[in-house]
Amino acid sequence: MKKMPLKKLFHIDREAYKSEYEKRFNDDDTVHLDIEISGNAAFLCQTKEMFGSIISIERTNTKIVNMCSVLPERALIQYRTRCLTDEIVLTNNIEGVQSTRKEINEILSDLSTKDRKKRFVGLVKKYATLSQNEEIPLRTGRDIRKIYDDIFYDEISATDPSNLPDGTVFRKNNVNVYSPTQKVIHTGVHPESEIISIMDKSLNFLANADCDILIRIAVFHYLFGYIHPFYDGNGRTDRFISSYLLSKELNSLIGYHISYTIKENINKYYNAFDTCNHPLNKGDLTPFAEMFLSLVDISMKQLYDEIKNKLDKFNFYGDLCPKLPNADHKDIERLYYVLIQAALFSENGISQKELESFFNVSYSSVRNKLSSIPADLLIKNTRERHAYYMLDLDKVDIMFSK
Repeated sequence: MKKMPLKKLFHIDREAYKSEYEKRFNDDDTVHLDIEISGNAAFLCQTKEMFGSIISIERTNTKIVNMCSVLPERALIQYRTRCLTDEIVLTNNIEGVQSTRKEINEILSDLSTKDRKKRFVGLVKKYATLSQNEEIPLRTGRDIRKIYDDIFYDEISATDPSNLPDGTVFRKNNVNVYSPTQKVIHTGVHPESEIISIMDKSLNFLANADCDILIRIAVFHYLFGYIHPFYDGNGRTDRFISSYLLSKELNSLIGYHISYTIKENINKYYNAFDTCNHPLNKGDLTPFAEMFLSLVDISMKQLYDEIKNKLDKFNFYGDLCPKLPNADHKDIERLYYVLIQAALFSENGISQKELESFFNVSYSSVRNKLSSIPADLLIKNTRERHAYYMLDLDKVDIMFSK
């Protein structure tokens, strides 16, 4: 049976609360951290719920890897870009920061932009590295600061420089976390020397191979939120680090999906923080680790279902390709195939330039091929004066339902 949070047990039976704390804290399988949480030594019980989630995560990951291996490379790139856009919009939204898919897509279309003061450029560029297998050092507090600077420094210096870190590595002064009603629900660690000390200890735990990596990722996510090392951008930096770590351990697409699941389960997410932050929970981080691993499990299953659904449709419409108008010409059949792929996996469609590259032909030749597809079956989107195309799959459904 799932362990009841000590904070909750205190209000039910104080004697049972004391004995249960002693039992959990002194159990041979309990993991102890050299960190205090609200005045109590931090620890973690390795529960069957955690390992149940881990086994489920790993099984789903294997299925996702197998599915991705049969997808065309272009479809995978298109889908990854679509997921990346979702992830950034949602990680912003969790913090009450409004961003649009259009904003994110404009940055993605030109990642070489030097205007790092423009909103979200640093965040988009950092998330884009997840698909490039880039190694990000996570050994000391200065590594954390480097991640923060890459994501936020130029943007915040242009919009609100008073929110930039003013200590040697992190913030120098106190910072509070407020509820929607402006009640203080958490005060970040202070002074800066303590932030540095606890962050380094948290990173040491993250590197400790004696504990399962997914449990370490869950616990580090909590510890970062508890420390709250910056004045602004803590939640988004924390979620990026978790996305990076999960993408290294599992299929990289999970790095572009976790904020979606957190947003869907936001009350559970915040309640687990509140429970573990409370002095009555006596430093027991088990509730947060169980919650976080369950969200990763849910996120992996959602990702699997989404990819499977798209792959099934891709195969279904692919089989219809030879029966579509003018598909007796091999180039037109291939064009249908690419436009179906764009409709299922991309954000806006496949660009004119990509089609030129795919067919290795000129602009006019692509236009000529596109003219062979009935106008009512072709969707054209325009973005930044560039044309993007996809097949209207609803119209295809209607065509074959008659």
